Amino acid sequence: MQSTVSEAKAGHLTGYGSASYRHYVLLLLMLVYTLNFIDRTLIAVVAQPIIESFQLTDAQWGLLYGPPFAIFYAVMGLPIALWADRSNRVHIISLCIVLWSIMTALCGVAIGFFTLLMFRIGVAIGEAGCTPPANSLIGDYFIARKRATALGVYSMGVTLGSVLANVFGGPIAQMQGADVGNWLSGFGLHWLFGGLDWANIEGWRIAFVVVGLPGVLVAMLVWMTIKEPPRGYSDPPSQSADRAPDWSETFAELKRKPSFWWMAIAASLVAFVGYGLISFQAPFLQREHGLSVRDAALQFGAPLSLLAAVGTFLGGYITERATERFPTAMAWVPAIGIALAVPAYAAAFFSEDLDTVFVLWGIGAVFHYSYLGAQYNIGQGVVSNRSRATAIAVLLILVSLIGNGIGPYFVGFMSDLFMQQQLLALDPGTLLSPEVCKAADVARTEAEDALCRTANSTGLKYSMAATASIFLVASACFLMCARTLKQDFVAQLGADSA
Repeated sequence: MQSTVSEAKAGHLTGYGSASYRHYVLLLLMLVYTLNFIDRTLIAVVAQPIIESFQLTDAQWGLLYGPPFAIFYAVMGLPIALWADRSNRVHIISLCIVLWSIMTALCGVAIGFFTLLMFRIGVAIGEAGCTPPANSLIGDYFIARKRATALGVYSMGVTLGSVLANVFGGPIAQMQGADVGNWLSGFGLHWLFGGLDWANIEGWRIAFVVVGLPGVLVAMLVWMTIKEPPRGYSDPPSQSADRAPDWSETFAELKRKPSFWWMAIAASLVAFVGYGLISFQAPFLQREHGLSVRDAALQFGAPLSLLAAVGTFLGGYITERATERFPTAMAWVPAIGIALAVPAYAAAFFSEDLDTVFVLWGIGAVFHYSYLGAQYNIGQGVVSNRSRATAIAVLLILVSLIGNGIGPYFVGFMSDLFMQQQLLALDPGTLLSPEVCKAADVARTEAEDALCRTANSTGLKYSMAATASIFLVASACFLMCARTLKQDFVAQLGADSA
């Protein structure tokens, strides 16, 4: 008993468990977050086929992609986080993985706009139970000065998930249903799906099922191999975690922390841009540069996501190194990064050479995602260890509602607006509109089809460039966060924490 007490008191020097086990837990939680974003962003990879299947305008697509997911993600995030601050976080994460994985697979059987919308809401409810308890676990496994790197590694799940969604989703979506049916017959598995008319099953539907179901196995691995650590184990003994807080206590803490709110606004605006761009990345490449679903995913989606993962890791690493000398580095490092992303993205959208587009977009992605670890480190660092999951949930509510909730719709709305302007600029007397151009049952001449294609592509390009400029406002908010960060942080920053 004496040994256990001494070990707990030294937790703020060592962290929970052995070094190798801590790293295993971190990598598994990163895998969970990766899976989270595979299932969340797969719909963006197969966006254009869905738009064509359901004959959607860009504004309608943005509405499907963003607000419903964001609202339910936000609504469920806080109660699940409060539950996580009182209950077994490992079990909560495992159950939520099962829910969002099954709902992702069901997206593949959607028969129209409404059913796809309902299954997307199911994905949102499940995914709301991932990040708050995972951040809380990391806070108890790793000591304060190691959390920036740990959270940077965890946050790589965002971009790695996008990589895998592109690597698997793009090629699968390009397949024909008949090819899949023949492949299953070749392995003697056709009886599993007896009665299906494979010739009429679209590839994007198969992608949802194939990518979604393996998450159930990851949930089992989490349930069986991750231990639930004592709350506050890796914090100094002076920071008590003897009881779960009431939600009002967490809000009372946050009200006194202006750095949290400046960071939350900044992170929400970055997400606004990020979700907006990713929701239309594949359609932009297919419209502007004529790439197929598969080529857009493999030539751009996957490698750009890898570069974004590099940016996430570098952001965390640079922040940890810089914090030793500059205590507020975790705020101004992302401020610089996202500001530098603006000219890179804008140049990429207006370049005509595909190689140049890739290089510029890649530079923009590295700078863009340098912020990701900082938002979690600040979010959990300004509150007591008992309130970490709830504080992160508050952050994610704002990020989800503003970022995922409005960003995709904003890009789609502006795309339709710019498209209409382009139609009138190219032919002042035209009666064409985005709705008429997208409708399959409207007769159009070849000239009108060409006009629609040009305006459709140009409108989206202008919209994405305008959206990227919002990074400059987010950068200013991160700089405002830096002004009060040192006094708001609960754990010591910089060399004093060593």
